[in-house]
Amino acid sequence: MFNLDKFIADSVTFRPVSMFAPDIEANKDKLTQEIKDKKVCVIGGAGSIGSSFIKAVLRFEPKSAVVVDLNENGLAELVRDVRSTNGLYIPEEFRCYTLNFADPIFERIFREEKGFDIVANFSAHKHVRSEKDRYSVQALIENNDIKAKKLMDLLTVYPPKHFFCVSTDKAANPVNIMGASKRIMEDLVMAYNKYFKVTTARFANVAFSNGSLPDGWIHRLQKKQPLAAPSDVKRYFVSPEESGQICMLACILGNGGEVFFPKLGEDQMLTFSSICDKFVTANGLVKDPCSSDDEAKRKAAALGWDDNKYPTFYFGSDTTGEKAYEEFYVPGEKIDMQRFKALGVVCQTTRHEMVEVNRFFDKLEGIFAKEDFTKAQVVEAIKEFIPNFEHEEKGKNLDQKM
Repeated sequence: MFNLDKFIADSVTFRPVSMFAPDIEANKDKLTQEIKDKKVCVIGGAGSIGSSFIKAVLRFEPKSAVVVDLNENGLAELVRDVRSTNGLYIPEEFRCYTLNFADPIFERIFREEKGFDIVANFSAHKHVRSEKDRYSVQALIENNDIKAKKLMDLLTVYPPKHFFCVSTDKAANPVNIMGASKRIMEDLVMAYNKYFKVTTARFANVAFSNGSLPDGWIHRLQKKQPLAAPSDVKRYFVSPEESGQICMLACILGNGGEVFFPKLGEDQMLTFSSICDKFVTANGLVKDPCSSDDEAKRKAAALGWDDNKYPTFYFGSDTTGEKAYEEFYVPGEKIDMQRFKALGVVCQTTRHEMVEVNRFFDKLEGIFAKEDFTKAQVVEAIKEFIPNFEHEEKGKNLDQKM
């Protein structure tokens, strides 16, 4: 039987044990001191990273945990997961709410709780494919930035001791609007560091995370549909468990204003097609290469349930916003590679002041208020705020691919 965790360890990360285990062990006293008997709020807690963060934090026995997410089914699975995990501590007050963190009801919960000791925000549009037309771009920026600003304003009422907001490697020298929105988010949340401690993390692809291309392969097999992957896009990968751990370490152990990233070398980057090759083999199948998606779909439709030759289609990337490689920091940022065994830290970088952030957000909202605004206007506004934003419009997005 195919075991996903084993496959990730053997064929994607090549790590049987979390790369962050030594850092957690070395800092367990500090983690216990900062988490045990504390109130925790996790926004976007039903996703792959948010749920992993929750499981990492629960091991240090917080007093309570309030989890917020719009994904009702995801929250139901989160509860089943934590309550089915042997030896995992679950506080008596473990509450999950299906709601938007920008809704008035969340503000009511927050004020009645008089805030939380630890707040972590994982609510985000995370896919490059989120960028399509002007409507998708507005939705992306509204969620990743404008609503995030409303949250930060609310947190100043009862400041947390630790605030964490997840970023992405794509925020370093961004080439797509999702990555740019995360770079904007970094500047936004760091502007609040004068009110409470703020940290974030740029990290690799989470192997087989919800909605990712590799996660889609599992669904394609279940539906007897072809497997597709780009052959020229390289990515760093961490396991689902590692994704929550890096966020916990950054949230609790980081100093205000710092950005964390995993210490991964260029030789650890993998193409999606190479992972797909191994995925096919691990499922007891033989790859049947196809020259087009139409050929792959025809062959898949003719498959019998006992056939072991499986149609695959690998292609070169030609969509807007797809970056051929990953990077965690850019020239000019001050990096600390000594503090942790498996974590690097951007401890100093150039940030916009609060007045500049507010001015930029006013400009964005002014653009969105116009009925005839264009995606190009949004891109130009972002370029003024992030001078190294190198957006290239190719007229094709990932939703036009299998």
